[in-house]
Amino acid sequence: MNFIANETAQKLRGGYYTPQDLATFLCEWVLEINPRRVLEPSCGDGVFFSALRNAGAKASLDVTGFELDQDEATKAANRAKEVGLKASKVHASDFLGWALEKTCLGLFPQDLMFDAVVGNPPFVRYQYLPEPFQAQAERVFRELELPFTKHTNAWVSFILASMRMLRPGGRLAMVVPAEIIHVMHAQSLRSYLGRECRRMVIIDPEKLWFAGTLQGAVLLLAEKRKDEGERAEGLGIHEVRDREFLRESPARIFAAPRSINGKTVAGKWTRALLDEKTRALLDELGDHPHVHRFADVADVDVGIVTGANKFFLVTDDVVSTHGLERWAHPMFGRSEHCPGIIYDAKQHAANAKAGNPTNFLWFPDDGPLKYKKAKSYIEAGEAEKLHTRYKCRIRSPWFKVPSVYATEIGMLKRSHDLPRLILNKVGAYTTDTAYRIRTLKGTSVEQLVGCFYNGLTALSAELEGRHYGGGVLELVPSEIEKLVLPLPTKGHIDLRELDRQIRSPMSAQDVLEANSRVVLGGLGLSRAKQDCILHGWVRLRNRRHRTTSEEKVEASEAA
Repeated sequence: MNFIANETAQKLRGGYYTPQDLATFLCEWVLEINPRRVLEPSCGDGVFFSALRNAGAKASLDVTGFELDQDEATKAANRAKEVGLKASKVHASDFLGWALEKTCLGLFPQDLMFDAVVGNPPFVRYQYLPEPFQAQAERVFRELELPFTKHTNAWVSFILASMRMLRPGGRLAMVVPAEIIHVMHAQSLRSYLGRECRRMVIIDPEKLWFAGTLQGAVLLLAEKRKDEGERAEGLGIHEVRDREFLRESPARIFAAPRSINGKTVAGKWTRALLDEKTRALLDELGDHPHVHRFADVADVDVGIVTGANKFFLVTDDVVSTHGLERWAHPMFGRSEHCPGIIYDAKQHAANAKAGNPTNFLWFPDDGPLKYKKAKSYIEAGEAEKLHTRYKCRIRSPWFKVPSVYATEIGMLKRSHDLPRLILNKVGAYTTDTAYRIRTLKGTSVEQLVGCFYNGLTALSAELEGRHYGGGVLELVPSEIEKLVLPLPTKGHIDLRELDRQIRSPMSAQDVLEANSRVVLGGLGLSRAKQDCILHGWVRLRNRRHRTTSEEKVEASEAA
């Protein structure tokens, strides 16, 4: 978990400024419609003022900018004067507060609307915003009658408010986090843009644009519909390498990708990253009688929430030292604990030998207080104020962890290459770094674990999941429930052999391909179609990792 005290001032401000060449490209695109009034809702030190002039903006262009930091606002105002944008205005105040004070967003008057919006909104988590700003961010959603979640980020509210203040036919061009494509907290924004815009294009780079951050960024070009009768084309994603696209005209880039609508714009935008052939094959397989949604064959529940993992998850040495044997139970919760798909006594012993915290301490009542060593251990936890933590203080006694049970299948919340189901042969417990999976009637545990490892399910995990800095894939229960899972009646998966392969030096791609031959082949799927699915997974996995085949070759040659 990240805490505000551990974050840099730059990150808390969302202060990652746009390179001049990217800003100029965005400005060139909005200037194609000859705007009179332009909004820059988070202008920083004024890079977009320079970019507008570089792109050919006239000195008479009316640009309204906002920047909360007084020093940066002064820099932006000075830059606007230096480049000759005489009609520009920079407000050293909060944009969302200004927008909400002016008028209700739902009734924004026509004469105050902007012809274009450019900028790079702040990338700041909702929980890191001061309370007044949290209230403003939430009110933007409420004014637009959109579902709100406290998992959102400041950039979402900025784009929503900016889009509402954009005139029909106007253009919005912004640098936004790459997570706009897939994170759940941006769903309200994706749906809103899908309704409001004639056409949207995401310019998606292979490499990170911002130094010193793992956060991927993309360019969002959105043109608002002129009226309700104008057809909404949907979304197109244009993948680019390095900055070569900057040599081309923004108009050609905006027209280049084929737009798709329907289920893509209504939900996550990850399907737009696939080619038409792969999307059609996914739709075809969705109707196959032996292809299911995960929720139809298994239940998903979060792992045990302790509120203080370092206290409840301990090594054998801690158990022995404090005489906690009667309350110690086997557990796993990290990827290094589960290198394969089978967690058995041998793996558990190996983890314990390596000094991993393989024991979960479960105190079902206040019994341990009757034992001197156990009582001493609990008192040591209280000396560290563990009993004051939220999850601990709302239960009595604080060391009695609720919802303690094990399932025959576990699944880690995060993965590097692709998620795996883990056959839990020792009845080990799992914390909330993993999920507890129970099969429904008609599906065997072994079949579910073995068939889960295939190209179709791996591809659906990329489509349904989300990723953040560093390229780790994360799935929450609602996303797992949507995963596509083939359960063929033909073919047999040898779990021991699959476990051996996953633990071996074989690449994840090679193991996935081999198991797909059995699972997808058992559906009657041709090799060509199996390869199509696998290539779709490789494409999205590499994008998540921000790698290319050329970079992999260079890395192997360097090694």
